[in-house]
Amino acid sequence: VTLNSRFQGGKAYGQRRAQQEGRLEEINKEFLCDPKFSDEEDLEEKLAVFKEKYMEFDLNNQGEIDLMSVKRMMEKLGAPKTHLELKKMISEVTGGVSETISYQDFVNVMLGKRSAVLKLVMLFEGKANENIPKPSGPPPERDIASLP
Repeated sequence: VTLNSRFQGGKAYGQRRAQQEGRLEEINKEFLCDPKFSDEEDLEEKLAVFKEKYMEFDLNNQGEIDLMSVKRMMEKLGAPKTHLELKKMISEVTGGVSETISYQDFVNVMLGKRSAVLKLVMLFEGKANENIPKPSGPPPERDIASLP
């Protein structure tokens, strides 16, 4: 049985990821040149963080975050949502125009003044992660009494 490299994260995956990173970087440059965001503090650093987060959840590297990607994102952030709630979040971000979140939509929500659910969750994740030290080494041993 031969396995296709696309399913193994091989060269094709790496090429798509590099292409996507280039596209997102170009979009970031547009935001940096946009006078609408000229008063935004630390814009370049924020855009770099947004790009990394977006790429983390764009599972197929196609430049769009779909319903299942938002579902995985919310689960990872510890705030699982129903499909109906997820569709509402996507609709809120895209203005009801699309069933997937483009990078432009994502950045506009994150930089925008209105408070979208996705923005709140992403900001909460950032604040929560600042205070939690990352454990190092193997996990501590557990006994039967410590299990839930």
